[in-house]
Amino acid sequence: MTEKQRTIKTSVSLKGTGLHTGVEVNLTLTPAPVNHGYKFKRIDLEGQPVIDALADNVGFTQRGTVLEKGEAKVSTIEHCLAALVAMRIDNCLIEVDGPEAPILDGSSKFFVEAINKAGIEEQDEERQYFVVKEKMVFEDKERGIKLMALPDDEFSADVKISFDKSLLLSNQYATLDSLNDFEEEISACRTFVFLHELEPLLKNNLIKGGDLDNAIIIIDKEISQEELDKLADLFNQPRVEVQPTGILNNLELVYPNEPARHKLLDVIGDLALCGMPIKGRIMATRPGHMANVEFAKLIRKEIKKRALKPEVPHYDPCKEPVCDINDIKKMLPHRPPFLLIDKIIELKERSIVGVKNVTMNEPFFVGHFPDEPVMPAVLQIEAMAQAGGIFILSQLEDPGAYSTYFLKIDNVKLRKKVVPGDTIIFKLELLTEFRRGMANMKGTAFVGDTVVSEGEFMAQVVKNK
Repeated sequence: MTEKQRTIKTSVSLKGTGLHTGVEVNLTLTPAPVNHGYKFKRIDLEGQPVIDALADNVGFTQRGTVLEKGEAKVSTIEHCLAALVAMRIDNCLIEVDGPEAPILDGSSKFFVEAINKAGIEEQDEERQYFVVKEKMVFEDKERGIKLMALPDDEFSADVKISFDKSLLLSNQYATLDSLNDFEEEISACRTFVFLHELEPLLKNNLIKGGDLDNAIIIIDKEISQEELDKLADLFNQPRVEVQPTGILNNLELVYPNEPARHKLLDVIGDLALCGMPIKGRIMATRPGHMANVEFAKLIRKEIKKRALKPEVPHYDPCKEPVCDINDIKKMLPHRPPFLLIDKIIELKERSIVGVKNVTMNEPFFVGHFPDEPVMPAVLQIEAMAQAGGIFILSQLEDPGAYSTYFLKIDNVKLRKKVVPGDTIIFKLELLTEFRRGMANMKGTAFVGDTVVSEGEFMAQVVKNK
């Protein structure tokens, strides 16, 4: 079933402190048109520069992901992006009046609540996915980091984290089987920091907006109550103590494995920078913003590579077709030996995919050619046209009462010969809207992952006499 792109219905704002700058920031999620994607707009800067939320624009990944365009920067974007991805928002303009998104409570919870408050609106354009077709891997062996994507029917993720010097986080795991579970199982999981990291971060002019309430403080070294008091004073917080679980007593964990779940949240947010929703299973060992972004860049390269050549439709011969030969005969007037489509395996709002199994028994091989059988290119084009005819007639209430006549064929290219034993996959896509009984379509024929022929067709639907 075709999925539509989505945006939010109305603008919605959040206010909070930037984690590293300590500056109060206003962030507003606003509706955006189809194919807009995610973009950040610095409304406090001259010219209000807009930065595409893409891995190509990441300039920094220490303690958060930072987008850059010229002098404009927006940091700590991953929690906001994770919420947009999980709520299946495809298009959103994110306006900020400061150099980073507000940290809020260190999770995605309030971003999810804001999206629910704004409402979600379906748009008149099909959602495009990055479909993982084969194993993809990013690995940093020295640091024990590995991210892998495997084929799956929808997005899912497994995350493992481990820290050699921490008994509490020696090993933790988190799993998300569906984005439908993100709001309940992942969104409220907060960022975390080790006690030994706090002072260096402060000395490096970071976490000015840090708060004992917006991060889990993990105690990974011996510390006196005097030092804890000093830490609380540093963050202008009441005095704290160390719990038996190894965290400060100012908060309770949402889940025992909350740090691992937050790392999974970060993975989702950072992988949004590949520019498309993902269909695949992500398996991450010791992920961090740097590795996440590098993996997003790897996916970006594959997206660009696929864009240079037509995407080959997936054909599973074990899957029941959308239309078998008997269904096709009810729509098309063609009959053997001139019926050249065996089945339809995909039928969407703007496209159709048909299959032709080429055997040595085809009558045209008798004369074309006796000693070197080759399917005539003109019959490949005819088969493509028949698939387009099925697409058009399937839109009508009584397809058997109409016939499709092709008025024009343009830009035909014949790239490789088709021989007995080949299975041809035909994909036809609408170039313009189907109006007044007229349709313009682009057709591409594949054998395996190779394009064998292509062309553009104009057709008219006429009621039979």
